[in-house]
Amino acid sequence: MPVKTKPMPELVRGAAHPMEKYLRTERLPHIWCSGCGLGTALSSFLYAVDDLKLDPDKVAVVSGIGCTGRIAGYVRMDTYHTTHGRAIPFATGLKLAKPELKVVVYSGDGDLFAIGGNHFIHAARRNMDLTVLCVNNFNYGMTGGQVGPTTPVGARTTTTPFGNFEHTFNLVHLAASAGATYVARWTVLDGRRLKEGIKEALTHKGFTFVEIVAPCPTNYGRRNRIGEGLDELRFYRENTVIRHGTDPKAAPLEPGKPIVVGKFVDIQKPTHLDLYETKAAEVRK
Repeated sequence: MPVKTKPMPELVRGAAHPMEKYLRTERLPHIWCSGCGLGTALSSFLYAVDDLKLDPDKVAVVSGIGCTGRIAGYVRMDTYHTTHGRAIPFATGLKLAKPELKVVVYSGDGDLFAIGGNHFIHAARRNMDLTVLCVNNFNYGMTGGQVGPTTPVGARTTTTPFGNFEHTFNLVHLAASAGATYVARWTVLDGRRLKEGIKEALTHKGFTFVEIVAPCPTNYGRRNRIGEGLDELRFYRENTVIRHGTDPKAAPLEPGKPIVVGKFVDIQKPTHLDLYETKAAEVRK
């Protein structure tokens, strides 16, 4: 017997996103699955831009390939949707050519830390003035749900049907040890704190990194019997602890352990451009 549903109210059908002025509405609806955390991740970024009153014409968003990489196509700013793993080199070139721009790299865990891992560590080492936002959903969500560098040991993916047996990257530890001057982690459940963390990253000079833990119910969640997106959000609520200032090495994401979130690193040191301009001035003398 068919289930009777009430018609959607006109107010809801015609509702606009509060940050619609920053969105390419002609590209909507988006491709993301029901329960995916990317909508919240994107909204948190847009609210951060709005709170800071950044000029959209002075903000550039660069992404690689993957579900998160589609963000570059949805924001009404100058954007690069680049080749797989190469978002940071594109962003580096843009920042060197146009230092006045606020350059944001928005991509996924596979794109940034598998094929793009070498670019990440060297940009952090150089302290390039970039903000890197990484949505970590523990697998390659767009291309079929394969194992990635953050897939927990024991987790099932299309390429590890009997469980992953490889050790994972602790992204915040990797970022900090490579030289990032601002490092934080939040889940998409806590959109307000995520927004504030992104604001801090955007206004901090140097290489800044925010890990955004998000559900992927269609691939990762389904294969690991986690349930729907809401089930994973409930898991975040019950298992997340805020520990600002924790040594990132002590904050891995491991099965059976709490999800440690917060601001882990907040330091100042000369950026790549600062050192370049100092050396250039010495040479000109």
